[in-house]
Amino acid sequence: MVNFELVPDLKIGNIVEVAGTTIRVELSGDVTELTRSHQGRVYPIGQIGSIVKVHFGRRLVFGFVTLLRMRSEELIEKGQPIPPEADQRVMEIELFAEGVWQGANSTLKFTRGVSTYPLPRQGVYLLTRDESVDLYKSAEGQLHDDKIDPLVPFATYVGADSARCRANIDKMFGMHCAVLGSTGSGKSGAVAALLHSVLEHKPNSKDLCRPRIIIIDPHGEYGQAFGDRAVVYRAYDPIGHEQAQGEPIQFPYWLMSADEFRSLTIGKTEFEATSQNNVIYKALTYARLVAAGLVEPSPTNYGGAAPEDGGNPDDPRPKAGVEAQTIIEFDRDKPRPFSLDELINHITYLQGARIQGNVLGRVTESDFTKNFKSILDKLAVLRRDPRINFLMTNWDENSPTLSQVLSQFVNEIQADDDSKKDIRILDISGLPNEVAGPLAGMLARLLFQYKLYQTLDERKKDPILLVCEEAHRYVPDRGEAEYATAQAAVRRIAREGRKYGLGLMLVSQRPADVESTVISQCGTWLVLRLTNQADQQHVARFLPDGLSGMTKALPNLAQQEAIFVGEGASLPARIRIRNLTDDKLPRSQSAKFAEGWSGSGLSNADLEGVAARMTS
Repeated sequence: MVNFELVPDLKIGNIVEVAGTTIRVELSGDVTELTRSHQGRVYPIGQIGSIVKVHFGRRLVFGFVTLLRMRSEELIEKGQPIPPEADQRVMEIELFAEGVWQGANSTLKFTRGVSTYPLPRQGVYLLTRDESVDLYKSAEGQLHDDKIDPLVPFATYVGADSARCRANIDKMFGMHCAVLGSTGSGKSGAVAALLHSVLEHKPNSKDLCRPRIIIIDPHGEYGQAFGDRAVVYRAYDPIGHEQAQGEPIQFPYWLMSADEFRSLTIGKTEFEATSQNNVIYKALTYARLVAAGLVEPSPTNYGGAAPEDGGNPDDPRPKAGVEAQTIIEFDRDKPRPFSLDELINHITYLQGARIQGNVLGRVTESDFTKNFKSILDKLAVLRRDPRINFLMTNWDENSPTLSQVLSQFVNEIQADDDSKKDIRILDISGLPNEVAGPLAGMLARLLFQYKLYQTLDERKKDPILLVCEEAHRYVPDRGEAEYATAQAAVRRIAREGRKYGLGLMLVSQRPADVESTVISQCGTWLVLRLTNQADQQHVARFLPDGLSGMTKALPNLAQQEAIFVGEGASLPARIRIRNLTDDKLPRSQSAKFAEGWSGSGLSNADLEGVAARMTS
């Protein structure tokens, strides 16, 4: 049989209504079962997400099945009487593309969108598996040129004879993407399968991809998935025996903007007066000016000479040979190093000072306690916290430079002559929320600034993908103090990152809890099983291609099955993610209760070991 011929045996019904890109089809009376056999193959009828076709000679219109119902149900909703003959079955279809079959070279000329609409009483036909393969290949074939192939196979199409599904990573990552699915649906495995497929891809048919991919990993899952192709940076190891699986991260506090540092040291949940904010802003600016060699260091005790220019003791005054305009134009938010000791001295001995005659003395005890003590106490607590040593170690001559910090994430790292580590994983498991949020925000903002200061040619050579696992933590749909800075940074990448070669992948099990502004910027969606109705409705609001009806299939998707739609997909489809070996899967398996409970549990010695680790 020639593909895309009009075959009467494949007809399943007639159109009874056309409303824009949505058509309603009344199934034929001879369709009594869920399947139909044709040329030795069995085809399902009316499966949600399956593709059907309408013929116009050599021209075809394709649509997705989005709803099945009885006509009697419609009459009941409208409050109308149900006649005995109202037993017709009605199928709703969303039209999404057109095609012209070119018999001379046996190819399908595929066009997304619909320009010619069908008419009532026209027939609707099943798509054979060979036709499905041709349809997907034709749609994918239009997404790249002959030089560099951005199409990465990572799954197979359901119901298309296991034809390979390929994602256009130029569009998928460049215009951002979301990977969504309930717990246990295979979400982390889908991310790993996609990234492994990228690592195995040869864009120019010769050389493997050398991507720059950075994963924020809040549960320590992804380290084992990529083996020697990844570098794992551990922010904190609460147990102590897993340190061999990662390298200590170098991510000093001075990378923070003034607002990020203020959020860490004061926070939204405590008393936060404007005066307290100003204490941090002034001290941080002064400390950076000192490190830049533009002003003299703060005193280390009271009793110094009072300023003679009539200004406040804590005003920055340029060194000899430094123009006053340089101080005025100084940008306190740029990632310049500064000393925590200098910041504390400025608060204590300049902001906390008053002019007494010609010298500087301390303000009254009550004023000092009211305005400065809580800030200094919080800084002292942060500096003593072992969980954030990587963040709060005081800057000195041996501290890493900005380029050394950046090289952890974007520079080429070679493990040996044959293997390069392309994926960088920031493991933040074990960190408190008030630190994990600013840390994620620092990384996102630093990457954006890095891209912002690149030349156009540098951006083309160095695209970066940031993967935010548990994205509802970093960009929640409601105000959460701990993640305010991360929310602002990720939101900016979502809105502007595409222009600078910075892509974003949001991974979440609760899409309804992800900020709408951010998730609506995603151009590609990989949606696995979602059982929560609120999440399904949230996805339906943003699902592209007018295919919100496909969300009705989300609760019933099998393990590793997903709906793949958007810019990175050749056309919206139901797919099955490729299988990975155990050593390539993230460490996200659920606990096996039956197996664990079949033994005797932990011994008293084991319990003592856990308790010792908890208190050490």
